[in-house]
Amino acid sequence: MSRAKSIDATVLIIEGKHADFPSFAIPLQKKGFDARVVKSGAQALAQLEEIAPDVLVVNAASMRSSGIRICKKLQEKDEELPIILIIDPDKNVSDDGPILVLRHPFTILKLTNRIKPLLPSDGNNIIQEGAIRLDLDRKRVRCLGQNTRLTPRLIMLLQTLMEHPGEVVEREELFKKVWETDYTGDTRTLDVHISWLRKAIEPNPTKPKFLRTIRGVGYRLDV
Repeated sequence: MSRAKSIDATVLIIEGKHADFPSFAIPLQKKGFDARVVKSGAQALAQLEEIAPDVLVVNAASMRSSGIRICKKLQEKDEELPIILIIDPDKNVSDDGPILVLRHPFTILKLTNRIKPLLPSDGNNIIQEGAIRLDLDRKRVRCLGQNTRLTPRLIMLLQTLMEHPGEVVEREELFKKVWETDYTGDTRTLDVHISWLRKAIEPNPTKPKFLRTIRGVGYRLDV
């Protein structure tokens, strides 16, 4: 049995539990998308930065809602994130900027055809250091076969480290460059972002071989 060719794109789907409406996760995975599912807008907001989807699909019909409030909350979190809103045929909702409305019923092919134009195009603005390839236009990092979309802040953090390969970059310098602040009291923020970067580039994030912690000083990217 042949497998669908993988598409270099992550789709985050918000779906409720109402059985009247089908789930779109498995059909999109069969089409080659990296489709992730959460059950509520709150879960999507909590995981948005970590998953960093290319497109968000809000299956409001499966949640018995218009989905507008959820979409607005997600736009406040990431105003550039394209959103496809799936609604009941009797709902009176119009396209609103990055929100594209689809009404039931429709085929998975139609949904796929709506997603593809929203995906980032191939980029030419690329930084390469060793096995790490950072595509600034497409907001993606590739390392040892793993391809991950990054948030703008993670891109800036990784770019800063890649500009100084093999050198220790002090925590204070990272705060100034990435967060544009001299305040370094909130060490947890940097630690969390480093953890997310390790998940994107390390074969084993718990035993990093690329992104090293230099205790009491900062971080070093060994490539």
